[in-house]
Amino acid sequence: MMPAPKPAFLRHLMGSMVLAAAVAGAPLLSAAADAPPAADAAGAADGAGAGAAASGAGSAGLFTVDSLSNIPAPSVDAKAWLVMDANSGQVIAAHNPQDAVEPASLTKIMAAYVVFDALENGRLKLDQKVHVSEKAWKTEGSRMFIDPNSDVPVDDLLQGLIVQSGNDATVALAEAVGGSESAFVALMNQQAQELGLKHTHFVNAPGLPDPDHTTTVQDLALMTRALVQRFPQYMHYYSQKEYTYNKIRQGNRNRLLWVDDTIDGLKTGHTKSAGYCLVTTALRDGRRVISVVVGAGSEASRAESSLKLLNWGYKNFDTVRLLEAGQSAVTAEVWEGEADSVGLGLDHDLWVTVPRGQADSVHTEARYPQPLLAPLSADAVIGTLQVELAGHTLAQQPLQVLAAVPEAGIVGRLFDKIRLLFH
Repeated sequence: MMPAPKPAFLRHLMGSMVLAAAVAGAPLLSAAADAPPAADAAGAADGAGAGAAASGAGSAGLFTVDSLSNIPAPSVDAKAWLVMDANSGQVIAAHNPQDAVEPASLTKIMAAYVVFDALENGRLKLDQKVHVSEKAWKTEGSRMFIDPNSDVPVDDLLQGLIVQSGNDATVALAEAVGGSESAFVALMNQQAQELGLKHTHFVNAPGLPDPDHTTTVQDLALMTRALVQRFPQYMHYYSQKEYTYNKIRQGNRNRLLWVDDTIDGLKTGHTKSAGYCLVTTALRDGRRVISVVVGAGSEASRAESSLKLLNWGYKNFDTVRLLEAGQSAVTAEVWEGEADSVGLGLDHDLWVTVPRGQADSVHTEARYPQPLLAPLSADAVIGTLQVELAGHTLAQQPLQVLAAVPEAGIVGRLFDKIRLLFH
């Protein structure tokens, strides 16, 4: 429990005594005498992150929430799979989450992300017409059936990329954004690095087979979470069931759109070497869950496995909001400042995923250097908020100062220095 706030009026009552003690040569505590070394304080902040720590069971050191549950994951016939809660970013369960896999047309998740980014930054417009090059027209694989040397609106090409999984549409958009497909692929790889996708490397835009074109199901889930959170305004493309272009009607290959109306995406993929792949996301009562299945044996198998993972994740795990953005996680005592205390919190909502019925057992602990000395600037990171369940770390978040605390005047600072001698 934090000490009670210091009554501000004591500073005025004790001002003359403090000054007298200073003149008399009473020893005054150095501002850093009892404070943690700078490296320790910085280390607490550096260790914070949005994901769960690897303190429990899981694959390849990855903590999975199902390690805290006695309900087994469903049987999934695939090379690798993963189910993630998008609200918290926590992996609920996974199989071979960090094994290198061929993404096939799941590559188009990142291709679309880069196109969406160009739209939001004004480098591209939905009604802008894109000239279709011979190279785009000749791209092998699934097609939108655009004509060479024609001019096609970006909106149509996006439907060709997302709904029809057209490789020709993908390359046309890549050339519009990057100037060339190779330049666009460089943007895809740059974006992958910025999103922290450590095991992803793209060689082409649409996902054609290449031994160096690889990712993992963990990275695919992170990629999908980033897309749905940053670009919700474009999610309608992913729930679109069909699109007709050049008098050719093609249906969305994600058959789960016809099975469950809470499913609103996201992308299918298939090559002979990759097998049948599907990234699925559903939104139920404000909670979004993502499933990734790679290397299934058939189109029916990937759909069935994805739906099983989604339903299992919703039924057996809860996601709760522990803290709202800007809400105090703790009120910390401040020394040598104009205020006696300050709230420490987060700049975003904090969600955690736990086995059903265990939310009340979640424990949080604020860790920050003490004594906490002014001046403190608003939004400064000074520690971490540790979230634990049954001795396992669910999350570590950077604690931020919610309001600036200027340094007090000389009387207030001297008073606190004296008090710290006896603290």
